[in-house]
Amino acid sequence: MRALHAGADSTHTRGPRGASSTLGITAAAALAPIVWGTTYLVTSELLPPDRPMTASVLRAVPAGLLLLLISPGIPGHGWRLKTAVLGVLNIGLFFPMLFVAAYRLPGGAAAVVGSAQPLIIIAMSTAFGWGRTRPVQVGWALVAVVGVALTTMSSTVRLDAIGLAAAAIGTASMATGVVLTKRWGVPPNSNPLNSTAWQLLVGGMVILPLIPIVDDGPWAIDAEAVLGYAWLAVIGGAMAYALWFRGARTLPSANVSLLGILSPLTAAVLGWIVLGQNMTGLQCAGFGIALFASTAGQFVPRNSR
Repeated sequence: MRALHAGADSTHTRGPRGASSTLGITAAAALAPIVWGTTYLVTSELLPPDRPMTASVLRAVPAGLLLLLISPGIPGHGWRLKTAVLGVLNIGLFFPMLFVAAYRLPGGAAAVVGSAQPLIIIAMSTAFGWGRTRPVQVGWALVAVVGVALTTMSSTVRLDAIGLAAAAIGTASMATGVVLTKRWGVPPNSNPLNSTAWQLLVGGMVILPLIPIVDDGPWAIDAEAVLGYAWLAVIGGAMAYALWFRGARTLPSANVSLLGILSPLTAAVLGWIVLGQNMTGLQCAGFGIALFASTAGQFVPRNSR
């Protein structure tokens, strides 16, 4: 039990060793949104068109099975409902909304909506009395939203109502999942990877019946599609979610949510490098502002509980 709770207590540890541990967990958790920033590029360039639910299932279920092989077991009786709820919020609802937004919106528009997630997490934590956030951290979250908006600004953006609604619902769903993940933690005497595996599997099973209802694109699997689905499942699913949930359970919710800003910033950089999209001086300035705000928010002194 002492070893199990060591990670959860690391944020309250004083001294260089505790700070080093927190920095390592933060850096590892930051890899998740960086990887997720590749989703728009992979979806638009490698996957078959108009199949968002298929992409969601193939991202979640193989990743869940892989993690279950690494950490087998079934959640205890008192944790099965919690695991199912987290699976729906973090995967079952978030994934479909993510891919619908990716198919129907320019990456920049979806990024601006998603960048509001830190504000939702801060508001929920404060409203339920599950944590206090310093005003300076709220300020950094607002600065990050402005930075993302500037980074993804384009005069040719066409907004789609369904895509915007999907992006908003997905952002709220993931924010709620982060808050509850921090609140509930993991079952005693269990491997956190097992909880992540079941969340991915539950979420994938929730999405599966939506494939014949929502997807209407051609089912064409070629080498590019296989590469795209493999990337989303193994790297963007199993690896990224294992690191993200570890950070969500250990770090303050506001800190974790600010790391999510790295996802749209990564998407912007990939659009510039891979797709040849031009970035204006204003967009570069926005990139710097958002990156600085996301980083600065990690070093705000924490309130004692």
